[in-house]
Amino acid sequence: MKERHVIAGAGPAGLTVAWQLARRGEPSVVLEADPEYVGGLAKTVRYKGNRFDVGGHRFYSKSAEINNLWKEMLPTEFTQVPRLSRIYYDRTFFPYPIAVGPTLAGLGLVRSARMALSYLKARLFPRRPEVSFEDWVVNRFGFELYSTFFKTYTEKVWGMPCTEMSKDFAAQRIRNLSFLSAVQNALFPPRRGTEPKTLITTFAYPRYGPGQLWESVQAQVEAEGARVLLGKRIVRVRHQNGVISSFETAAGESFDGDHFYSTMPLRDLIFALEPAAPPEILAAARALRYRDFLIVALMVTKPDLFPDHWIYVHDPAVQVGRIQNYKNWSAAMIGEPGMTCLGLEYFCNEDEPLWNLSDAELVTLAAREVGTIGLARTSECVDGAVVRMRRAYPVYDGEYQGHRARLKAYLAGFRNLQCAGRGALHSYNNQDHSMMAAIYCVRNVLEGAGLDPWTINTEEEYAEEGTMKKTFDERLVPTRPAR
Repeated sequence: MKERHVIAGAGPAGLTVAWQLARRGEPSVVLEADPEYVGGLAKTVRYKGNRFDVGGHRFYSKSAEINNLWKEMLPTEFTQVPRLSRIYYDRTFFPYPIAVGPTLAGLGLVRSARMALSYLKARLFPRRPEVSFEDWVVNRFGFELYSTFFKTYTEKVWGMPCTEMSKDFAAQRIRNLSFLSAVQNALFPPRRGTEPKTLITTFAYPRYGPGQLWESVQAQVEAEGARVLLGKRIVRVRHQNGVISSFETAAGESFDGDHFYSTMPLRDLIFALEPAAPPEILAAARALRYRDFLIVALMVTKPDLFPDHWIYVHDPAVQVGRIQNYKNWSAAMIGEPGMTCLGLEYFCNEDEPLWNLSDAELVTLAAREVGTIGLARTSECVDGAVVRMRRAYPVYDGEYQGHRARLKAYLAGFRNLQCAGRGALHSYNNQDHSMMAAIYCVRNVLEGAGLDPWTINTEEEYAEEGTMKKTFDERLVPTRPAR
């Protein structure tokens, strides 16, 4: 049977494609590699009555269209959560976003003065040309603050020196923020809706985690005729004369169709093509780098450990990068009274020893590191579960832009293929960016809109009145698609 629309992946991008198609009466089939869950990186895993996210997912967007879409997808289950997070460094907790008094107290007068002088030096003698992540951050914060609050954590997450990372990552993830703006926001909080994403103080969150929303979307699109099939890992993408003809799974199933949507990692898509892509395209795909990720959900026999939603662990004495406290996101995430579920996030590559530890060894490591930081006694950590996510983060090294542009141009030659999502676009997008890219794709297919999902979160900001500002450092989800 030939399908009208075939979608690879049931994460935020893939399910948003299915949702948009269903609202227009268009049937689709969604093929998801995970045998149990939809949601991709935004899934919520269930373990012995507890629920935990694979990475924290705040529901906050500067796009009114996306905010309205979330409410339409899950009308009654959102709660508004006040954000609380801190940085752990040098055996000290610092508030994040910055609070002047506690931060100065934690740093001490001498170190604080050094940071201020370092910032002034950076403003008077900025690094030129500005190429790396280090260049970008030092120019806006000074070297002292960069080396204290950015360098260790960033290198822990990405497994590479900040001097080898492109400034693009900083421009996307720390945009609109500088030393002065951080201090200004601490002293004079901005009007709600105008703050940089890095500094938001409240956000929406589903009662049972982000997976609740995507499971709701799955149920709704299936009720309207779509099929969402789990355990269907795509290994081959057949094509001829610039037209995709089918997606084939590892089990040998073939899904023929008219229109195809890929949310799978860009490198995987290129290597799945049959006939194979030209050698120079395969070389560009092979050069793309990714960072893998695993999370240890740790069950602790204490009802209240700390008030934060998550703690960024900059201290090099432990391997964990970030710790979530799911009860503080939503009390409904915890199945047993008197217990707490922590999510310890570890960033690594699948060829590294950490990734290849057994689940039991990882739970033991996580319990030991919770004790080292002082959040709970190791003996109070009584159980745990592990989830591993391959290709979780596209790496922005010094060469990724050229490889990405080459692959984008090649894929444009397939008339019935659309790409959306973090992995498919090799762009470190948030959930809302992935959803907007999916909306672009559906409008391209059904309306011939000619929108470019690859530009979302890379070049354009659309103000509420619809005017466009082109600037590298202002990277937001468009409030409405550009025509």
